[in-house]
Amino acid sequence: MYKELSSGIKISITRSISTSFETYLASIGWDEERFSMEDFIASWQTYFQENAAWIEKIPAETLMSAEFHEEMAQKIDEVIAKILNEEPTALQVETIEALQKELGTDYSYDCKAEAAYIEQLLKEKQK
Repeated sequence: MYKELSSGIKISITRSISTSFETYLASIGWDEERFSMEDFIASWQTYFQENAAWIEKIPAETLMSAEFHEEMAQKIDEVIAKILNEEPTALQVETIEALQKELGTDYSYDCKAEAAYIEQLLKEKQK
């Protein structure tokens, strides 16, 4: 069912998962101990219901289908894995290390999205 959607809708779904996942993680300070898949899913549902036009383009019978829900769960897992496995850029590492030296902090980060969060956090502390 998911595979039958237009590429535009699939891209929009992926973007909504990515955006809401990164927003959710920022809301918990990227703290693994505080992560809850149920809370993230609730956050994503709120996000797409309020912000995503793609939801209106999918037939109701598809949205209600157990098969579609299984495919969406798989898509969520894929998007999360991709986000968590994307290495920080060299520029991010350089910027964060310089900011940490200046501010006397020692934040760790494992992926590009977390590095973006840490970089923003450090820039706010710098102000």
